[in-house]
Amino acid sequence: MSQRISQQQRESYLWGAATLLRGTLDAGDYKQFIFPLLFYKRLCDVFDEETQTALAESGGDRKFAAFRENHRFQIPADAHWCEARKSAKNVGAALQSAMRAIETANPDKLYGIFGDAQWTNKDRLSDAMLRDLVEHFSSLELTVGNLPEDELGEGYEYLIKKFADDSGHTAAEFYTNRTVVHLMTEMLEPQPGESIYDPTCGSGGMLLSCIAHLRRLKKEWRTVRLYGQERNLMTSSIARMNCFLHGIEDFRIERGDTLAEPKFVQGDRLQRFDVVLANPPYSIKQWDRDAFGADPWGRNLYGTPPQGRADYAFWQHIQCSLAPKTGRCAILFPHGVLFRQEEAEMRRKLIEADAIECVLGLGPNLFYNSPMEACVVICRKAKPKARKGRILFINAINEVTRERAQSFLTGDHIERIVQAYERFKDEPGFTRVATLEELRARDGNLSIPLYVTSAAANGAVDTAAPGTGKPELAGAIAAWMKSSGEVRRALNSILEGRL
Repeated sequence: MSQRISQQQRESYLWGAATLLRGTLDAGDYKQFIFPLLFYKRLCDVFDEETQTALAESGGDRKFAAFRENHRFQIPADAHWCEARKSAKNVGAALQSAMRAIETANPDKLYGIFGDAQWTNKDRLSDAMLRDLVEHFSSLELTVGNLPEDELGEGYEYLIKKFADDSGHTAAEFYTNRTVVHLMTEMLEPQPGESIYDPTCGSGGMLLSCIAHLRRLKKEWRTVRLYGQERNLMTSSIARMNCFLHGIEDFRIERGDTLAEPKFVQGDRLQRFDVVLANPPYSIKQWDRDAFGADPWGRNLYGTPPQGRADYAFWQHIQCSLAPKTGRCAILFPHGVLFRQEEAEMRRKLIEADAIECVLGLGPNLFYNSPMEACVVICRKAKPKARKGRILFINAINEVTRERAQSFLTGDHIERIVQAYERFKDEPGFTRVATLEELRARDGNLSIPLYVTSAAANGAVDTAAPGTGKPELAGAIAAWMKSSGEVRRALNSILEGRL
């Protein structure tokens, strides 16, 4: 008899499937087999549940129960889990055939959703191993009655996190620290009816965080439209499955390289969104800089980034994707974007355009499996009058907790940062509101220690740059930056006069 699946059962069931693959596959490859099987099993169990509901409503009319209108997704009889479970040989081929049949039967929603895993490669997964996996997943009925969508969604996120923990450096490609995502979401405050976009969406965690935020506040979330683009085929499939398993219908996840081929366009410009959250791959070198220099979508409005660092290409893509009045974004970056000299001119133009609202410095190890310190840049198309010509700097480097080799933000950390952002006022040792004049005086350098002194452990304010012990260093750096900027401008003026 069916019964509700507890959290402990759910987690043991999901991670138990992965442990069957230990020693057979690299940890980074688990997801391309586990997620499709989980989704396949869920589809079939819900189809059966819907059939039983329709039979009960119709007094046992099987013809009525088979009507398409009674089912969210269509499952061909020969592609049902029960049929694939009967296979003793060539199990991978049977699974692959069933998944493709389901995709074909639901072309508008499920085409390509199961990814491109090598199910028929017996050198990777033998028939015996696949049979064990199928039997493991068969041990529970994943109906909505047993496992509601919000609980299954939590289980899916749990599994994504576990895979990230096991995958080493490749985890950042599909997973962003969820406490940082929560913080970014709280700062942007998505609203019912808005459009939300992630140009490098990974497994979809940032998009789903906005839905979770609205659900927590008991606001209408079904009117929100989600859009995401992801280059990796399997990861984009995981994002689509993630949305479906969370009970979300109104979304579009497209596969493709956002810089080379943006998928969300309207006419001769990029589609625009109310909210954009992103954790772009940092400082990538393999991208088509020449094409971006003559971008048909006009994304190089502040300049063309250097070949070795595409960060500002993503930043400008996001700027062009913001709705004129409501558009706002939160982007997770490495700190280098705030001060690197090779991007100084683009940074100055962003400042002069008054596009940046807040620069938030976070502590180390919040980039997944990287000790690098992270920052979040908040931009807004239409700043409130009181914030125009100003940027809020928040030095939250100490707002981090580390347990069992994991760094994360607690609820208190998130609340303190969000409240500081909402107040938009100076708080010694933590926040500082800088004017455009101050930013120009520092030649557009956005390095946070130039503006916010750090709070020492005893509560005193330490005016030194981190790790220097020299109180005058921040001021000296600022003066040097101002001087070098004046020299550069003077030289440019002389050279232009000679042309």
